[in-house]
Amino acid sequence: MILDAVRLSLANLFAPETRSVFWKVLGLTILVLVGLWLALRGAFMAVLFPWLTSFVPDMPDWAGWLALIFAILAGIGLALMLALLLSPVTALIAGLFLDDVADIIEKRDYPKDVPGAAMPLGPAMASSIKFLGVVILGNIVALLLLFIPGVNLVAFFLVNGYLLGREFFEFAAMRFRPPQEARLFRAKHAPTVFLGGLVIALFLMIPIVNLLTPLFAAGMMVHLHKLISARDTGSRA
Repeated sequence: MILDAVRLSLANLFAPETRSVFWKVLGLTILVLVGLWLALRGAFMAVLFPWLTSFVPDMPDWAGWLALIFAILAGIGLALMLALLLSPVTALIAGLFLDDVADIIEKRDYPKDVPGAAMPLGPAMASSIKFLGVVILGNIVALLLLFIPGVNLVAFFLVNGYLLGREFFEFAAMRFRPPQEARLFRAKHAPTVFLGGLVIALFLMIPIVNLLTPLFAAGMMVHLHKLISARDTGSRA
């Protein structure tokens, strides 16, 4: 079932019907990441760099080398911060476009089914903001766990797999179910949803390709919800 959802979502990435959403998602993801990079770099240069260089002794021979070391460490730190922010960015952008992706998938792949209903703008924005906050908090915890030997990236992978799987699946389910029922349905199928989330987290870790994570994750969970619903009822939901 997971493999079917992954296969269908990968095929959906470059399908003609999703081309418009593809460019919107890719363009917005790049724009947000560039904006975050500039903001982080500006904050470092304005606050942290002057503070760090204040500890450099007034010795020209040392100052140049230390400034270079600081610049290299800053670049590594900024790249790490940007990587950690990719998951919240994915959550936010996918929340904005999930209904567009779902509409296309439902009309093309499930034409005989009753189409899902997009959430009203107010609740949809509230859910997206709540989702963003949860993912940011989860990644802060994961960042702290990176410093624990034996846990490190495994914890980061598991935390993001759980959060992304849970929230994306509930977004897809709420097109057909009230919020409380969607959460109960997700809890009922928690192991399958978690495995789906791990696939999204793995996709998120692939450089360059991960820019398409919002589109991939939204499509995958729409298909997964459909497949699970069909298995439960004996026909496509």
